[in-house]
Amino acid sequence: MSSNKHLAGAAPISSSPDTNASLANSATESKTPLDVQSIVKRATELNDFGHLLEHVPYAKFIGMRVERFGDELIFKLPAKDDNIGNPVLPAIHGGVIAGFMEMSAIVQLMVFMQTAKVPKVVDFSIDYLRAGLHKDSFAECRITRQGRRVANVNIDCWQTNRKQLIATARAHFLID
Repeated sequence: MSSNKHLAGAAPISSSPDTNASLANSATESKTPLDVQSIVKRATELNDFGHLLEHVPYAKFIGMRVERFGDELIFKLPAKDDNIGNPVLPAIHGGVIAGFMEMSAIVQLMVFMQTAKVPKVVDFSIDYLRAGLHKDSFAECRITRQGRRVANVNIDCWQTNRKQLIATARAHFLID
């Protein structure tokens, strides 16, 4: 029981957080409509994506961060006790890894497409390759196809070595 004390009071974690609902709830709480396009534009101009992630409760909950290096975004999931799913190893909860990767793909699309709306998840498929241990994790996204209505994104997640992935995912988004 004491080994699970960090899970007490934690919000339920799903493998596919509803980002649109999170952003909508953020706008509802402040009683003003959320101007997604302005937030994304400001984050891109200032090269500071913290403001964008502050509007997504799930991203705040897991501690997600993002850095831009030229035309690449590298997403970071810092080691955090609340993200542990297996206290024996200890290892990050698979739902946290999936949510982190899905959120990374959404932010990637929003930044590089300057979207006016949050892309909607059509399909998300993840392959867990090894345990995500209790240390910083990173993700990189590649937009593999972008049509008028649908975009496909591949996401890789690693910890200490970019060539030793802990998970890889494919996601399809509706980008009205």
